[in-house]
Amino acid sequence: MSDTDENQPDFTTVCKVGTIPAGQGRAFPVNGTMIAVFFTDGEYSAINDFCPHMGASLAEGHVEDGTVMCPWHAWAFSIKDGSWLDAKDSPIRCAAYQVRVQGNEIQVSVPSSP
Repeated sequence: MSDTDENQPDFTTVCKVGTIPAGQGRAFPVNGTMIAVFFTDGEYSAINDFCPHMGASLAEGHVEDGTVMCPWHAWAFSIKDGSWLDAKDSPIRCAAYQVRVQGNEIQVSVPSSP
């Protein structure tokens, strides 16, 4: 294995293209972490599924204009970078993950949990 291979992220298939309806999200376990994968404007994005406030599934939240609203207390997060949009300068955020489509598979890169 070359040095460049070691630096490449590992991707895990979470579902097939067409599984996530447009404008919605779905949650999948990857390397011990629940990941919310969203499909909006023809693109997939992924953030940690658990709201940092009380742990609600963000995949179940309302998605609009690049934002997901927590279904429990309406906290808003960017589906692109996980930032908490209600307080943009806050360190509170959800981790964001790389997503790619390989053939008809949606894949997410999530580091292994320690």
